[in-house]
Amino acid sequence: MSTRSGTSRTPPREEAREQRIANEIVVDAYGPEEQAMSWYYYLQDHLVFPFIATCRIRRQASPLQIGDEVDVIAMADEDECEHEMYVAIRWGHRASDSLAVPLAQLDVVHAED
Repeated sequence: MSTRSGTSRTPPREEAREQRIANEIVVDAYGPEEQAMSWYYYLQDHLVFPFIATCRIRRQASPLQIGDEVDVIAMADEDECEHEMYVAIRWGHRASDSLAVPLAQLDVVHAED
């Protein structure tokens, strides 16, 4: 699907990937809220922070512009991730300043394996 401000891409369906999601991530989750929290804890356990990413699509819920490079420092608070996964990026003048943005808005530029 194309938008005026960028493109959204869906990865091709891979049966092995779908089985891993069903068996590892949402196996005991009942309903959308539990599935979201299962994803949250899976990502929190498997992503290595910090990593560098770029904005790939404009989102109304985020100030990022296409091409902006950001330092992703953590998962956002659980409360922010009840319906969509958000990550915290460095934002502002102080080292402790951060902003939550949708993970789906970002492409990884450089990260640990």
